Amino acid sequence: MSNLPNVAPLQAINLAHKAALIDQQWSPRVVAEMNDYQFKVVRIEGEFIWHSHPETDEAFLVLEGVLRIDLPHGSVFVGPGELYVVPRGMEHRTAAEGEARLMMIEPRGVLNTGHEGGERTATNDVWI
Repeated sequence: MSNLPNVAPLQAINLAHKAALIDQQWSPRVVAEMNDYQFKVVRIEGEFIWHSHPETDEAFLVLEGVLRIDLPHGSVFVGPGELYVVPRGMEHRTAAEGEARLMMIEPRGVLNTGHEGGERTATNDVWI
């Protein structure tokens, strides 16, 4: 059976374990793909930069800690087991007091800094 195309692995992905393997904060790592979407885990602490993604929504699922998402009209606090979707084109900034670990769900090729660029731009398509 191992020579069949598209055979699913027989092991679930442990998101907490994958996040623990990441050695740098603000460096999303891909753990799975579904169609053209990537599931990425990331460790964050402090504040990111304001940016937007004009071409797509962006979903954040918190694994550990508390994520703050600053939006033009206020902030949303997302705790463990909670999900928040930032609508396409909305300017936002992620932040965490103390470390937070989360999963992001977005189309393949989306840069973490949107079109802002800069030193915080992570390399895409790095798997862990």
